[in-house]
Amino acid sequence: MQAAVLIVEDEPDLAALMALYLEKDGVNVCVAGSAEAGLKNLAATHFDLVVLDINLPGMDGFEFLLALRKESAIPVIICSAREADEDLILGLGIGADEFVTKPVAPRVLVARIRAMLRRSRLAEPTTHKLFFGPYTLDTEGFLLSRNGERVILSGKEFDLLIFLATHAGKAFSVKELYDAVWGNAYGDVGNVGVYVQRLRKKLEENPQDPRLIETVHGKGYRFNAVMLQRKAHEAEN
Repeated sequence: MQAAVLIVEDEPDLAALMALYLEKDGVNVCVAGSAEAGLKNLAATHFDLVVLDINLPGMDGFEFLLALRKESAIPVIICSAREADEDLILGLGIGADEFVTKPVAPRVLVARIRAMLRRSRLAEPTTHKLFFGPYTLDTEGFLLSRNGERVILSGKEFDLLIFLATHAGKAFSVKELYDAVWGNAYGDVGNVGVYVQRLRKKLEENPQDPRLIETVHGKGYRFNAVMLQRKAHEAEN
């Protein structure tokens, strides 16, 4: 699946130029003209990185970053005309991953974004066992067990479950899931809903009231991160 970047920038011409260069580099881009709009986009769509200005109408970039860090560890590059050391220290201190001073050449910004995306993916947890509810999922061995009893899944059911579980808490559209799991190799996007229903019948206590694979209205589906984290915490204890 292509990387997706959210640009939070209130200067339309500058935002459009950033988006143009990123899209030429194969990145999916969404532009928000305010911090409030950016937070709404993040609540509705999965992004791999945020490019953030500080001087924004209404809520400023620092306030945006504080709100974001309560919910997500997504990489953030601050791109701002403010050069004071205090701004850099504050931005990095409250959760930014990098601070770039404007003006910056678009191709240089694209290179920094690409490097950040590579680093964030390399830093993803390498553990191959996930725990949720009564289940243990071995993502390398393609094994799923419920209270020690093996649960039989098809190859594509495993692919979909592993993708959702390893991105717990993130909402994906049907198209995003199809691109990530099926890779446009065959079939159509309708397969996503079919396989979600198959997984729910096999995993949910009540498939009509799913607690693991949730429907996000207007978006698609999301794996319940609370279930995953709760079981992981119990396993540590």
